[in-house]
Amino acid sequence: MIQCSGITKVPELEERISNGDGLLVDNGASRSNLFSGDTDNLIFTFSKIMDFGKLYNKAWYSVFSNPSNFARIVALFLADMAREIYSQITHSLRDVWPRINRGIVYIPTRAATNVFMREINTSTLIGDMMIGDVDVAYSTYLGYDEIAHHSGVRDSDAWIALRQMDRQIKHLIDANNYSPRDYQFVIQSDHGQTNGATFTQRYGETFEDFVKSLLLEDMTVFAKMDSNDDHFVADYTPFARKERKIKKEEKEAQELSDSDVIVLASGNLAMIYLTQWSQRLTYEELNSYFPELIPGIINNEYVGFILVNSAEHGDLAIGRNGTYYLDSGRIDGENPLLGFGDNIVRHLKRTSSFEHTPDILVNSFYDENADEVCAFEELVGSHGGAGGDQSKPFILYPSSWNVSDDDIIGAESIYKLLKENLEELKS
Repeated sequence: MIQCSGITKVPELEERISNGDGLLVDNGASRSNLFSGDTDNLIFTFSKIMDFGKLYNKAWYSVFSNPSNFARIVALFLADMAREIYSQITHSLRDVWPRINRGIVYIPTRAATNVFMREINTSTLIGDMMIGDVDVAYSTYLGYDEIAHHSGVRDSDAWIALRQMDRQIKHLIDANNYSPRDYQFVIQSDHGQTNGATFTQRYGETFEDFVKSLLLEDMTVFAKMDSNDDHFVADYTPFARKERKIKKEEKEAQELSDSDVIVLASGNLAMIYLTQWSQRLTYEELNSYFPELIPGIINNEYVGFILVNSAEHGDLAIGRNGTYYLDSGRIDGENPLLGFGDNIVRHLKRTSSFEHTPDILVNSFYDENADEVCAFEELVGSHGGAGGDQSKPFILYPSSWNVSDDDIIGAESIYKLLKENLEELKS
């Protein structure tokens, strides 16, 4: 199992997918990203976080050159912690629903993403602009994502985080008026989030235990149903205890190797792997070996559809009252993909083509009237599956750019769009 909070796994992922021609390969700067974009000009870039030789960067000067700047960041950090404590108390007193138990550890975690990393990002980017020797920079602002996951997309804290992010963008645009070079700005979000009470809250049982009840009693199950965000942020900051994290990964790997079934979650998407077989089981084999599994899952009222592969019919999206034959376009009964977006078939076909697609991929229900899903992990706002605003990414780019009027679908298309226009700018 490889996950993006794995401190030893992300470098392996980057090595697998990089062709040496990332967005930042030509005199670029990476600020608070998962991957490096093939540059060595790094600050808080997770794929290189263990390379201590790259921790020093002259862009840090823009953060600490003014003695009051660090004190300001600390004050904002403490204020955000106080805001989170107040939020947890008021949510409890007002019985805001849905809500999750955010706990003590989340309080500094939120402040780290929403304040510390935000301020470092903006300060170092402005420093890059003032020096003028960086051609392209890419930076990730995590604060809104973190808060919306835990407080929900409708909570006032999420809107406050958005307004704070908007101010950071204004700072960058204002700084452009004084930089020796003229920089263009691209603002993008790779996903939205959809609100809703979790599967455990609605059903009264974790999805892991629900799946276990449909299998043979002697089968061992490994499940990873909790949010990775807290672990991700903890390792992202310079104060992380990385040796403990590595040991945890090693222990987890041993548990995985001993398990007959692996159940994973990403928002309202769940993945079920039956590890006694090295290949992906077909729909027919699943029904033969585990006759209660698929009927049990699709008849759960909080499941929208599952994706499986049939030896006879190819890819199938199956809901409680109907089946969508993705290869032929035929629908038996009700369309299980109705309301999940115009491109859902295309996305499911792409997912099914992956080498390590799970035996059963499960997407929760989507209530179009309430605009809600139910996450299989304990998050109020979620993304990872289909349904609602999580499926609505956006990109704002300069009007002078050459961009087709066709729909932009998938991360590969965004990468191509950015690379083509960077080449145009260079020429």
